[in-house]
Amino acid sequence: MLLASAVVVWEWLNEHGRWRPYSPAVSHHIEAVARAGPRAGGSVVLGQADSRLAPYIIDLQSMHQFRQDTGTIRPVRRSYYDPSSAPGKGVVWEWENDSGTWTPYDMDVGITIQRAYEKQHPWVDLSAIGFCYVIDFATMGQINRQTQRKRRVRRRLDMVYPLVSGTLPKSQSWPASPGAAAAPPVPACTCPQCLLVMSVKAAAGPGTSTLQPRKAAPAPPATPKPPLPAAGPKAPDGVAVVRGSLKPLAAQGGRRQAASTPALSSASASSSPPGVGSGKGSRPSLGTLNRSHLQRLAIAQSRVLIASGVPTVPVKNLTGSSPVNPALAGITGILMSAAGLPVCLTRPPKLVLHPPPVSKSEIQSIPGISHSCRKTTKKQAKKGKTPEEVLKKYLQKDCTICMERLSAPSGYKGPQPAVKPDLVGKLVKCSHVFHLHCLVAMYNNGNKDGSLQCPTCKTIYGVKTGTQPPGKMEYHIIPHALPGHADCKTIRIIYNIPPGVQGPEHPNPGKSFTARGFPRHCYLPDSEKGRKVLKLLLVAWDRRLIFAIGTSSTTGESDTVIWNEIHHKTEFGSNLTGHGYPDINYLDNVLAELAAQGITEESLAQEKD
Repeated sequence: MLLASAVVVWEWLNEHGRWRPYSPAVSHHIEAVARAGPRAGGSVVLGQADSRLAPYIIDLQSMHQFRQDTGTIRPVRRSYYDPSSAPGKGVVWEWENDSGTWTPYDMDVGITIQRAYEKQHPWVDLSAIGFCYVIDFATMGQINRQTQRKRRVRRRLDMVYPLVSGTLPKSQSWPASPGAAAAPPVPACTCPQCLLVMSVKAAAGPGTSTLQPRKAAPAPPATPKPPLPAAGPKAPDGVAVVRGSLKPLAAQGGRRQAASTPALSSASASSSPPGVGSGKGSRPSLGTLNRSHLQRLAIAQSRVLIASGVPTVPVKNLTGSSPVNPALAGITGILMSAAGLPVCLTRPPKLVLHPPPVSKSEIQSIPGISHSCRKTTKKQAKKGKTPEEVLKKYLQKDCTICMERLSAPSGYKGPQPAVKPDLVGKLVKCSHVFHLHCLVAMYNNGNKDGSLQCPTCKTIYGVKTGTQPPGKMEYHIIPHALPGHADCKTIRIIYNIPPGVQGPEHPNPGKSFTARGFPRHCYLPDSEKGRKVLKLLLVAWDRRLIFAIGTSSTTGESDTVIWNEIHHKTEFGSNLTGHGYPDINYLDNVLAELAAQGITEESLAQEKD
């Protein structure tokens, strides 16, 4: 036992490897069930404390959170912090996200911010704990040191997290050690999740008294089971772990971390408190059920729910897989692990957006391409040429834009160009014919960059340019391989466009525009074809064709920087969003998209000229 005084914060591990704290109210609820011991059932229904968390159940036996509607499983842990720190005072620091709602900082970050705030520092730099942000208390803002982007932050008061005083158990496994103080009995819950848990456990109670346990066989030599992998560094067994600078009552101080994610093993069957499953007349425990009894129990319960149309997720066991209701999957794991059977609930693949960290010494220049950074240069239309002069280069005297007959004058009713309305012309490459009147009007409504694109077949005449706002494009090689391209390294492209004011070529001149999600990281294999794509992307960047200003198709926000029909891969080690690897067709597809913008290998020669 470790003598100390601390507040308890329950946390869950997100897909980015960060431990996120539950709210004080939810932590109080989890802690109450954990202290109640086995009579509380060992399962925590989070919806009882926060209706927004209704789909979630925590299994204290395995220290995992289970989401019933999707089958997602995440580790949870119980951490200790100094009572004088932010969680001990009910102080919560939050930042404003892109949707305008408030997100709490990780507990370590919030404690660091609060410590600086209490010392009346004007600001605090979070780089010491791994974040490139500065918190300015004068303006209550968060500043990204790399992009200079600012967000609002706020400090609010909430409930104080649960307080633990006296003795802390050395192990954070469940149930609590016999020496812990007895908690008052917890009334039985009548919510659907708890009723389902209790119904399954009740089936393993009196109703199983007629089941005959298997005869004991000679015990084979004990072979240690490999431990299950745990997230992050694992503390040695039997060592209490405490986060923050606690006030120890004994000689053991320092900053430690709560043990998390204990392995599921047959040892859980022997960890019952004294008096349970021992002595004469006691009712059979889950450990007396053999494999087939447990499987029949789980599958029988699942069939009832499956028949009612409830979605299922697979639960893998020794004999294969069977469909089990999401709400029952965690319960099945408890039952099977109690009998010493291995359980593995299906986990969703992990999103991997970025490669491992790369030092400056590992970054290499890309052979055949000079420099490693390029800024936007706004190409202006060639002076001294009128629209009529430009069109004469591409037309023959010999229109489907206005839908009028070519033998009749143009139906265009806008500002009249300085050409006769009855003149027609044929484009040289595609041979499509239009009224010159209509083509001049179309050109005047475009970028006026000296190029023309056929409205029928999209054939480009001249050099097409776009309206991409000013920014920077970086590119280099990193020593990591993309999925599907294990034989080569990776080209990383970093786009950075700051917000600004729209110019005359943009949809709303003079109005400000936003630039969300920058810097944007994109990846190409460092292969012959990957380098070819990069060279063409550089041409597209110079011609301002990669980005545009418009309305986002994902958020609906207008007057913001958007992609301009040239797809990029923004996931490094996965393909969950469709914007990652492996994708065997991506390089060919992006070459076709570049060609549709008039960028081909011929363009490389034109750029050199």
